[in-house]
Amino acid sequence: MPAAVRAARERGELLVQPRMGFSDPARMRAGLLATRAARGATVGTLTLDSYTRVGDVAAAARALATGVPLNGYPITSHALDITRGVLDRVAGPGFPVQVRHGSPLPESIFRTLTALGLDATEGGPVSYCLPYGRVPLRRAVDSWARSCDRLARAADEGGEPHLESFGGCMLGQLCPPSLLVALTVLEAAFFVQHGLRSVSVSFAQQTNAAQDAEALLALRRLARQFLPGVDWHVVVYTYMGVYPRTPGGAALLLSRAAELAASGAERLIVKTPAEAYRIPTVDENVAALELAAAAARAARPLGPGDVSDTGVYVEARALIEAVLDLDPDIGTALVRAFAAGYLDVPYCLHADNRGAARATLDAEGRLRWSSVGAMPIAHLADLDRAALPTSSGLLAALTYVQRTCDADAAAPAPSLPLEGARL
Repeated sequence: MPAAVRAARERGELLVQPRMGFSDPARMRAGLLATRAARGATVGTLTLDSYTRVGDVAAAARALATGVPLNGYPITSHALDITRGVLDRVAGPGFPVQVRHGSPLPESIFRTLTALGLDATEGGPVSYCLPYGRVPLRRAVDSWARSCDRLARAADEGGEPHLESFGGCMLGQLCPPSLLVALTVLEAAFFVQHGLRSVSVSFAQQTNAAQDAEALLALRRLARQFLPGVDWHVVVYTYMGVYPRTPGGAALLLSRAAELAASGAERLIVKTPAEAYRIPTVDENVAALELAAAAARAARPLGPGDVSDTGVYVEARALIEAVLDLDPDIGTALVRAFAAGYLDVPYCLHADNRGAARATLDAEGRLRWSSVGAMPIAHLADLDRAALPTSSGLLAALTYVQRTCDADAAAPAPSLPLEGARL
């Protein structure tokens, strides 16, 4: 991953990457080859299936034995030689293949990917624990610490191990950006404390383009401050919530994600319109990659008036510093922070999350805190206490991007004035 990022930086290109995973090895290989051949600077992906994510190897094995398709690639169930065949003459420094999974207890996945010679993956002790199940946060932190230690040892064999934090995507469609920025920087610092020297921090496209741009600049500033001497880059995720229903709305949202990424990131995780309904085909993934690459190339650089300061940076910094002050060991600090409510993810039902924080959308689609619970930012946040969401308001907020993008895509293009036009 680091070599591909450096090369893309030198060319002035944005790396684009699918979330692609198929259980059939031949189809998975075909998907990787098509991704590599797409028009644009691309990164390959092995997205794992749900059984592998939760460690149900027996269920994955039964599915393979009976020919039942899975929703991803079961890397721990396929023989190593089979996966080596998938990767043969495909993966390399110019085309890294990243393992994407979603596991709160990823040690078996890390053992397998390092045995295969793969050295790029993603996740984190918080971001792959709280949203996805009931695994205690302390147990996830311990498992991720051991997994990071294992991945870091790949450098001893000549690899460039890379770990991407998913922290900037924590239920990101209704989570104010300061918390997302703080979580991904804290997870990256955790990775570094466990020996990783190449990391990436993430941010999920949200509901307001100006707020997203502010968050991205804040993320870069904080990464420089809290990840000194580390090779890091920024990853943007195309919107993770309810997707537009129309092809035009979906294309518009993806183009906006690419424009955001072009303003302050090195890599973009794309999403296809089909993912709202089913697993996308290889061709649909390639079309999304090429649309995103073209939109990024055409993006206008941000100007001085394009980004306002609504406090994302100061809130995120306050959260990071409060957590790091709890314990020299960042894993222990994260556990203590959630126990004390210093970190609190809105609408997250995990037992280790306080659940006192709430957020809402204002009239411009900006995410605002309506309650921060015990997080140490009450004196900084622009609280909208009158906007505690109702069930109908929550539903409206969850579908805001879907509705606005579909409407914007359906609106007629403005006509150009003819006076003075030159044909």
